Amino acid sequence: MTQTTTSHAEGAHFERGLRAFFEYRDLGIAKATNGAFGANVIRGIPGAHATGQWHTHDLPFQMFFVLKGWVRFEYEDIGEKTFKAGDCCYQPRLVKHREIEHSEDVEILEITGPAEFETKEVTPPAKAAAAE
Repeated sequence: MTQTTTSHAEGAHFERGLRAFFEYRDLGIAKATNGAFGANVIRGIPGAHATGQWHTHDLPFQMFFVLKGWVRFEYEDIGEKTFKAGDCCYQPRLVKHREIEHSEDVEILEITGPAEFETKEVTPPAKAAAAE
């Protein structure tokens, strides 16, 4: 039987992960759900910047919510979007996208299903959608 799982900000541990310009705080959801879901707080590493590499993620569910600062992404289907604190985005399976830039103080909550998934670098889309 799974126990109630908690994660406290005080003394939280962040570590390097998928992107060299971010560090990640595992909120314990992957362990609590046997990998069915994952949840991480992601924050920018001061002085480190996005590389702008187009990529996809192969998973049925991925969303993020900006907690602090801002981040700018480009998506093949909706173009460039800037997300500020309080903004949310659902990214469909295999949508081509890339991070363009973020504020030094950015913090993002990301929730995925499942916790582990494939990320693949891809060629840029033939023509990304115009930004709105």
